[in-house]
Amino acid sequence: MATPLEQLPQSPQVRAHFEALAKREVVLRVEGLTKVFSSPQGETVALRDVSFVGHRRELLCVIGASGCGKSTLVRVLAGLEAPTSGSVRVGDEEVRGPGPDRGMVFQQYTLFPWLTVRQNIMFGLKRRGMAAGIADREARQWIDLVGLTAFQDAYPRQLSGGMQQRVAIARALANQPQVLLMDEPFSALDAQTRARLQRHLLEIWRNVNLTIVFITHDLDEATYLADRILVLRPHPGEVEALIEVPVPRPRSPEQFLSPEFLATKRVLEKLIYSDDESDEAEAPMLRLTRVGDEVF
Repeated sequence: MATPLEQLPQSPQVRAHFEALAKREVVLRVEGLTKVFSSPQGETVALRDVSFVGHRRELLCVIGASGCGKSTLVRVLAGLEAPTSGSVRVGDEEVRGPGPDRGMVFQQYTLFPWLTVRQNIMFGLKRRGMAAGIADREARQWIDLVGLTAFQDAYPRQLSGGMQQRVAIARALANQPQVLLMDEPFSALDAQTRARLQRHLLEIWRNVNLTIVFITHDLDEATYLADRILVLRPHPGEVEALIEVPVPRPRSPEQFLSPEFLATKRVLEKLIYSDDESDEAEAPMLRLTRVGDEVF
């Protein structure tokens, strides 16, 4: 059940959006997901009893304090880690490993440096048995979508960080997955490039039949991108809340100062940082300046 933003009632436009979203088919279903890591030092519960669904063409962000299991969650969804208990289903199929129904974009660009942009995007298509000529046409279509037509024959070393991440997104989309998983894909970029790619991602999402699960630690990014935000509490990672974002679509940077945006961010800050603030207040402080040399 979604946690309402009690500080701000939803507009009729936003209410209609979420009513329509709830009627769409469920593409991703996570039920009772628990992940335990074992080591010689003992067991660590990374995730415990996590349950949620993702609807067709929903953009769902996952946030939480450090150690809440965000990256573990997305790796389990991708099939790169097996759950200790519980289940993940995409459509009617249970996830038991990586598959073409899910695309993955990592924080690092993970491109093949010896392949051009077009060849990187063609790689997965050819591995699936697609003829070279058809794979080439498909790759060019996705290159156009991410705005890199002029760079299709360039190598990764010739591209900026933001352009490399666009190639990674295009490569994931080329397999036409039902769900695109993104693990803090913009966190290594400078602020200007990050903002540009956020806008670009929204434009891609509007034009592709795709459900996106986007991992981030940035509250502004989550509020700007998401339909709903899944908040995890740490140690172990459990569902704290599932919030419907009341910021109307289509989104724009000007909304960062809107009442809806600021109210959402306040709720997220309270959910994530309230416990941490008391810990910080009790932290010891080592003074490295002389008395009388205060800075205010």
